[in-house]
Amino acid sequence: MPPATETDYGRFANRLKTARHVAATAPAGSAARWELLRAFQEEWGYEPTGGERREREEPDAHKEYVTGLRPDATPGDEPGAESEPDDVDRRLPIPPALNEWWDLPFNSFADRRRLYWTNPVRPPTIRPDPTGYGVADGLPRDNPFTGPDEDPRVCVLMTEDQFCNEWGYPAARAHLTDPPVLVTVEDGEWTLQSHSVSEFFLHLAAVRLPAHYGWTVEDPDLSPEAMTRLRELLRPTGLLPWRELGAHTEILGGPDVLAYHDTGYGDTELAVHGRTEAALHHLAAALGTDWSNEITEPLAHDSKP
Repeated sequence: MPPATETDYGRFANRLKTARHVAATAPAGSAARWELLRAFQEEWGYEPTGGERREREEPDAHKEYVTGLRPDATPGDEPGAESEPDDVDRRLPIPPALNEWWDLPFNSFADRRRLYWTNPVRPPTIRPDPTGYGVADGLPRDNPFTGPDEDPRVCVLMTEDQFCNEWGYPAARAHLTDPPVLVTVEDGEWTLQSHSVSEFFLHLAAVRLPAHYGWTVEDPDLSPEAMTRLRELLRPTGLLPWRELGAHTEILGGPDVLAYHDTGYGDTELAVHGRTEAALHHLAAALGTDWSNEITEPLAHDSKP
């Protein structure tokens, strides 16, 4: 069934600004921190399945496999064994926002991980990784995220499936409730992905869920004038460009639509997702084009929960 009410994602930046303000004024364990994530997921049709969830302390099967391949591997090297893994610094606190996210009853990642194509890292592991498992370096001494005399390491909390990108927060900010999240880009350089852990998980859901639950047009044949018009009609969502697999993707919003414009090296330069098919037709008409033969139905229509 189509959504009962329209949601204007041209106003999403204001919603995000309000969420940031609430988090800044009541940061400790605030349920309001996650309200925007819950609402966004619901707007695109996600509902908790009630099935088996991935728990935050679940062993990392990939890491166990890679560790076991080492020539010097011995029993006890595996994550979860009695000996502490060398890539975890237990002296560093885990930011409360990260624990809160794992425990959310509407955590769509824990519930439907196959929609995300990423691997969680729990507990967060340090970079550079003394075990050689993690691929990224730490921060250079001259960086915009920490002072020259602060801890230059990064605590990784999530990776792309093939470990082409890693996301983490500065170890020097591990004491914060909701620290900023960085991402690895070209040559292993770290750059800012999201202003906080909670915003990162909202951003990750915004990149993944509309592609599954929404009506979609990929790489429509738009003239330069139509592309200019698209950016006039839609508004920035306030989220930073998404960096993954060479992409540099800005998310723009309008009535019941989100457009993903990649100016990097991703597979798709432009993808537009609509909460309804009609929303895509309305946008196409405003651009002076017709997407009747280009719109595809939501993948959710053909998939199991």
